[in-house]
Amino acid sequence: MEKEVAEHTEQRTHTVAEANLYGDEHVQGLEIPSITWYKHKGLRKLYALIPILFLNATINGYDSSLLNGLQTLHPWQTHYGQPKGSQLGLFNAIYNIGGICALPFSAYIADILGRKSGICIGLAIVFLGTIIQVVPAGDHDGMFIGGRFLIGLGANISQGSSPVLVAELAHPQHRGRITTLYAFITYPPLISLGAIIAAWTVFGTVKYTSNAGWRIPTALQSAMPALQLSLLYFVPESPRWLCSKDRSDEALAILVKYHAAGDVNDRFVLSEFYEIQETLRLEKINSKTGWTNFVRTPGNRKRLLLIALVAFFSQCSGNGLISYYLHSILNSVGITSSYDQTVINGGLTIWSLIVSCVACMFVDKVGRRPLFMTAAVGMLVVFSIWTACSATYSKTGSTSAGSAVVAMIFLFNGAIGVAYPGLTVAYPVEILPFNLRAKGIAILYACKALASTFNQYVNPIGLQNLSWKYYFVYIAILVLECFAVWFLFVETKGPTLEEIARLFDGEDANVAGKDLIKHKVHIEEVEDSKATHREL
Repeated sequence: MEKEVAEHTEQRTHTVAEANLYGDEHVQGLEIPSITWYKHKGLRKLYALIPILFLNATINGYDSSLLNGLQTLHPWQTHYGQPKGSQLGLFNAIYNIGGICALPFSAYIADILGRKSGICIGLAIVFLGTIIQVVPAGDHDGMFIGGRFLIGLGANISQGSSPVLVAELAHPQHRGRITTLYAFITYPPLISLGAIIAAWTVFGTVKYTSNAGWRIPTALQSAMPALQLSLLYFVPESPRWLCSKDRSDEALAILVKYHAAGDVNDRFVLSEFYEIQETLRLEKINSKTGWTNFVRTPGNRKRLLLIALVAFFSQCSGNGLISYYLHSILNSVGITSSYDQTVINGGLTIWSLIVSCVACMFVDKVGRRPLFMTAAVGMLVVFSIWTACSATYSKTGSTSAGSAVVAMIFLFNGAIGVAYPGLTVAYPVEILPFNLRAKGIAILYACKALASTFNQYVNPIGLQNLSWKYYFVYIAILVLECFAVWFLFVETKGPTLEEIARLFDGEDANVAGKDLIKHKVHIEEVEDSKATHREL
């Protein structure tokens, strides 16, 4: 009898200790250790591999700069019959139509087959689309449109998995900076690399008189995806996805190898692993994984709204004019030389890369919301001056006003680079729980593609019919953007990826500690009751 009592007491004490340990730690939030990544063997390896995932961000950047560059090449203009207006709008927009069509597939591929499989399948479709564009055919327009559709489809399937894998692999201390470094839409850090390659490849073929002048830069659109596919084998799978597929041993091994430098007894990694498992368990019990779950709770509805707003503003803040219709803008202020236009386009891509890289270093110091606000106000001020200078040139033909427009374009890219290069993807990834993360990123890219399709199709028509007056549409959008960021955007700096759920769902958040604290309170109540009974 005494032995049984002793065993029962030992078991009860262990349970209380466990409840105290995890209850305090996971309810109040994990204390993330301060680690210098380049002094940490595991993180040095991990952060040497993560840039491989950045490479597919170059697809969008290459595409936007490529279309700008092709419009300056006479062989391309001749081959496609001097496209303009709605025809040019369709050439540009079909890429994003393909992106919209990726919505039903990308999330399921990422959730069912894995994050890495989603990237590989998307890249394979990009290769197919590139081949279709450059192979000679009788139906020039049809092949060009079909190829660009497939590239957009493949890009969004691939990019539906890449930022998710980046966020789910990064150490919590560095998640903000790492995910912000990952690409966004117009000119993020590595998307700018694709834009730079495209811009200067077109510049290298500007003197070609044959169709090789546009086929070479078009074919090179598959270069970065080919490099990424060859290196992807070395990148680990998401520990969170592995846990969701009951492959916990593999998930823990990855966390130990990279976050703990091989130390299987590392206190933080064991707590991190516990938090991931417990959060996934609670999500399976308390949440549904279908698309309708986005509108079931106030927290998810706010997440959906923020995703849509980020996608819309990232495409429709005026940057779409620069990305796809720089040729028309420069023509409107008297800069018509192909040489001058390609040099400006190339310079813009380098400037955007510099601004994006600097801005991402401040995301954990300043926070997400202040960066969004700075970008919105900066774009509004610069775009208003840009509009005034364009109006002055239109009325007076002043070369100074035309030069001022070019300066404003550079300043505008600097303003948008403060936030949207990295946060376009990083922010939605952070605010989404695991069970909705892949679907939410698919919605992000679909909304982005929808917004981009609209403004790319409408922009050439607006520029052709209204010239500089068309800019007032974007001034109105930028005013709305300032109000939206101020009143709706939530700051996510600080908590782990799992703990951010508390900012949206409050006490109902499915985060590790939700059940443990209840268990702890129950144990303490039972012990108090027994102590009172003994006293009586």
